[in-house]
Amino acid sequence: MNPLFRRAPVCAALLLAVATAHAQSYPDRPIQMIAQQPPGSGSDAMTRSWSECASRELGQPIVVQNRPGANGVLAVNQLKGQPADGYTLMTVGMSQMTITPYVYRQAPYDPAKDFADAGVIATSPLVLTVPTALGVTKLDDLATVGKAQAGGLDFGSPGNGSPAHLLTTALMERIGVPATHVPFVGESAGVTALIGDQIQAMTLVLGTAVPHVKSGKLTALALFGQERSTLLPDVPTLAEALSAAADLSRPSWIAVVAKAGTSPAILERVAAATRACNGDEAYRARMQNMNLTLVDAKAGDAQVWSQRDTKVWQPLIERLGLVAE
Repeated sequence: MNPLFRRAPVCAALLLAVATAHAQSYPDRPIQMIAQQPPGSGSDAMTRSWSECASRELGQPIVVQNRPGANGVLAVNQLKGQPADGYTLMTVGMSQMTITPYVYRQAPYDPAKDFADAGVIATSPLVLTVPTALGVTKLDDLATVGKAQAGGLDFGSPGNGSPAHLLTTALMERIGVPATHVPFVGESAGVTALIGDQIQAMTLVLGTAVPHVKSGKLTALALFGQERSTLLPDVPTLAEALSAAADLSRPSWIAVVAKAGTSPAILERVAAATRACNGDEAYRARMQNMNLTLVDAKAGDAQVWSQRDTKVWQPLIERLGLVAE
């Protein structure tokens, strides 16, 4: 027998032993966490809260680095350029996993091939808002204003291909209003423009919307959820406001991922840290204050969730003509 063939099982066993030892010692140095939205955004706040708690559970600092732009593509490119060793992680949302890759003719990345996930950490409903100065209190009223206004409505989102972009585009189509999409880098810039009446509508994460609704600066018209929120009990669900749009009621979610090829044992170690954080009272309070529902994270779940939502979003993206070069 060729000596090279005799050595192959030995080499494989050595590689497995090295990988196992690496996973068992993980982490033994600080971890970099890439946040794909700018500081001050809801996604950034979630990322920092998770990182603070998980660093205690993992016994190493987790340093957050913001890399906003192109709806997460810049952050993904940074992750892809790092070793698959678990020392660079990234928070991704439903957008990056199920929408962004499909709004480009040439997909900038493949979630199934480029990511190894450590589980979904939280979900949050989205809510359609308008500036209170617009004088609109119901979805029907918004349709009336939009149809009467030359050029229709201008609506914002945190970026091209974001859930807010896709959902609002689909909703405007359902209510028969011509609308122009105005993308921003993150929610914060869009909220500023919305309050300033520079745009007429924007779909926001509930945690971002609630303070501005309660202060009277914004009016919430419909919740993209299956049931009303206790934080905004007078705001109808989308199914209540427009039964023909009930299929658009899908929550936003966020997960922790590493580069593809990262050891499953490391991914489960990170997922276990999330589950431990879910039992931490201070962490739970912070996340609940952001109007998030915690998830019992399991490595690999984000891919399952991604496949489920992609079946809904990809045909919608193609039908609405949102694919760009």
